[in-house]
Amino acid sequence: MRIKSVQAIPIRLPRDIAISRGTAGSPTSLVGEGGYRWSTAYPVLYSVNFETALVRVELSNGLVGWGEAQAPLAPEVACSIVEHLLRPALVGEEFDGTTERISALWERMYATMRVRGQGGGFMFDAMSGVDIALWDLAGKIAGKPVCALLCAQPKLRIPVYLSGTSGSAPQERAAFAARYADEGISVVKLYYESEWEDLLAIADRLPKTMRFAVDGLWHLPPDRAIAMGRELDARNARWLECPLYPEEVAAHVALAAAIRTPLALGESYRSLRELQPFLSCAKIIQPDLSRYGLTGSMGIAKAFAGEIVPHLSIAMGPQIAAALHFAAATKNCSLCEFNPNVLDTANAFLAEPLICADGHYRTPQAPGLGIEWNGRFDQLLR
Repeated sequence: MRIKSVQAIPIRLPRDIAISRGTAGSPTSLVGEGGYRWSTAYPVLYSVNFETALVRVELSNGLVGWGEAQAPLAPEVACSIVEHLLRPALVGEEFDGTTERISALWERMYATMRVRGQGGGFMFDAMSGVDIALWDLAGKIAGKPVCALLCAQPKLRIPVYLSGTSGSAPQERAAFAARYADEGISVVKLYYESEWEDLLAIADRLPKTMRFAVDGLWHLPPDRAIAMGRELDARNARWLECPLYPEEVAAHVALAAAIRTPLALGESYRSLRELQPFLSCAKIIQPDLSRYGLTGSMGIAKAFAGEIVPHLSIAMGPQIAAALHFAAATKNCSLCEFNPNVLDTANAFLAEPLICADGHYRTPQAPGLGIEWNGRFDQLLR
């Protein structure tokens, strides 16, 4: 079989940013006009829409695989890379669905820009979308779910943590989390916006059965980060995620040495090479499957002995399913991120929904990623 076609599709869906505030993709309030707006808490842009990039790879026998590139902003960029750089490198290539062939095609994609200074960023996002589609095809060729290609005994259920809380006052946000505690979820991640005391007030109001983690959104004040971390120590926080600018290696090392709360890092990067300087201080690594691909994420799982917790932000079915297969196949992965609004959006376009119930995801069991699109998705592409 040969690769017949590679297609990338930008997706942009409207969403209620008021409801989404405090959760994945829009963790802070926004200001400005237009589709992209500044956070009020720190200098970064967010989209008012749900944005992602899908990748479709078809083989000469008509078999189709789907992938997804991380694209919360400007999905057209990742799509352009797929269309103009990766497609010429892949169309016509032999594909037998083996791990070795997927790895060879990963290297071929990387080689298109190796000497041209594009060894990360949007380039890896685009490559990861294609990589996920190739794994989807590999599972369909073998007649097995992807997780069964990655390990001999994958998990059938994966515990989840709740990513973010909706509401305005701390009491409302704690009550939001409590509803999910009643469903069996024992960890909630709180996003640090601009008022640290408000975050602690939410944490202090959580049910006793629920621990909390904190996503620092890369903007803990450097002169206060250690003191803030020690307040999390006193409350037995599950982890402190992305506390400082992602470029600041020495500051992360110093913070990790000064507090007991584990540092969780990974979503900002796209390869083991980029992560390498942080492996000495991070106790939890959070690869985003649509930035690392399944191939890159499995490499990280083999190289890192600590806990793996996949990152899941704005995503449709291919990205979520890829994260579930990865989590199911990875021994040192004990949790996966769950955002109710994101899962609902993804499931709206799937023939069979991805299931999260009783505090666990169900690992898809159909061949490949285990997803099929419904008629609503077909309408979206028209």
